[in-house]
Amino acid sequence: AWGVMARAVRRGRARKHARPMPYIGVDEKAFRKGQRYHTIVCDLAQATVEYVAEDRRVESLGAFYDQLTAAQRDALVGVAMDMWEPYIQATRTRLPAGDDRIVFDRFHIMREMTAAVDTVRKQEHRAFLQADGGSPLTKTKYLWLFNEEHLPERHAETFAVVRALELKVGRAWAIKEGLRALWTYRQGAAVRRFFDQWYTWAIRSRLEPVKKVARMILRHRGGVLRFVKHPITNGVAEGLNSKIMSIKRKAGGFRNPQHFTTAIYFHCGGLDLYPR
Repeated sequence: AWGVMARAVRRGRARKHARPMPYIGVDEKAFRKGQRYHTIVCDLAQATVEYVAEDRRVESLGAFYDQLTAAQRDALVGVAMDMWEPYIQATRTRLPAGDDRIVFDRFHIMREMTAAVDTVRKQEHRAFLQADGGSPLTKTKYLWLFNEEHLPERHAETFAVVRALELKVGRAWAIKEGLRALWTYRQGAAVRRFFDQWYTWAIRSRLEPVKKVARMILRHRGGVLRFVKHPITNGVAEGLNSKIMSIKRKAGGFRNPQHFTTAIYFHCGGLDLYPR
């Protein structure tokens, strides 16, 4: 069966034309436990996997850029990715003006901010328990993970009571919610002013987990604010990742990395697989 799939994938990839791709997404997918990953590049417009490589090193992504035609390089204007340094370096070194094409994924950034809020909650909860054995944060973990508009109605009253206590986690949550407005701006000068104000708020919060994420965003400020010019995210890549997870579950996992690559191309590559 794997031989049939492998031949179909080779056939489909050989037939595929080198079409222009203005926007691509770069993500990683765990092949198996033990920090073993595959690098996956997808066409954000077509929602197809265009390239798969083992590992997540500079060369893993760099090999994709190297095989692009001159026309494809010129047409590529935005690369959505997280802040994984090898992907950043590959894009900077393998594409002309590569740094100007990087757009850091907002979902990754907000995931980091949400994790910072949870860290503040855990620290404060622990401090309450050590002080007198009781904590107003008991059983509130998931309330702080919701966005304001997604908070279930049944939890609204409880959450309002906890927020009124003016806890540290309440400040962290407000800073996290404030950051979400960054992706609503459509003018460069306006988003830069907003970010400067938000960064000042975050860095003066006296909340170390929040300050750590704020500094990370500052270091990658150009790629974060470039969303104004290229409003792309890795949402398509995350959707394909869900499909890949389903493939992995149905297969009961993979021992052979080449089989994993073949399965991704077969099911997600948008290839013409059938014999003629």
